[in-house]
Amino acid sequence: MKDTVLLIVDVQNAIMEEHPYQEEILIENLQKLIAYSRNKGIEIIYVRHIDEQGTELEEGSEGFQIFHKITPLDTDKIFNKRFNSAFRKTGLKEYLDSKNIRKIILTGMQTEYCIDATLKSAFDLDYEVIIPEDTTSTVDNPYLTGKQLHEYFQYAIWNNRFAKVIPLEELLAK
Repeated sequence: MKDTVLLIVDVQNAIMEEHPYQEEILIENLQKLIAYSRNKGIEIIYVRHIDEQGTELEEGSEGFQIFHKITPLDTDKIFNKRFNSAFRKTGLKEYLDSKNIRKIILTGMQTEYCIDATLKSAFDLDYEVIIPEDTTSTVDNPYLTGKQLHEYFQYAIWNNRFAKVIPLEELLAK
C-alpha cells in the first residue's frame, strides 16, 4: 500500500465544538483508520483550514489545532489550506506525486464543503479515492440536517461517481 495515503481533512477543535453528525462514531472510525494505517505503513496526512485573524480557525489558535483525540505524530505530514480543496495552493499534489501516491483514503470535515471540494479535485487529478462510510461528517444548516447532507453526498453524489464509498470494516479487512 505504498501508493496510498490516509488524508484527514479539517478535523479541528473549532469544527468539532459544533458537534457534527455522529461525532463519536466519526472519531472512533478515524481512530481505527489511523491505527490501521500505522500498522500497514500507510502515510497519514492531516489538513487544517486557516481562516482570517480573529476567527475561531485563526492560525495558531486553539480552534485551529487538530482535534486531540486524533493528534498527529511528529512524523505525520500536515498541510494548511485557505480554500475548500486541500489541493488548492497547498503543495499537496506535488507532495503526493513525489511519493508516487495514486490512492487516497479521504476522511474528515465538512461533507458538503472541504470534503466534497477535495474529492472532486482529487478525481480531476486522476487519484483513486476511497471514502470509508462514516468517516466524514458535517453539521446542520438552515436547509438540511447533518445526517441528510452526510447520506446524500456519500450515496447520491460521491459513490461510484467520484469515489468508492465502502464500509469501514471492508477496508480494515484488506
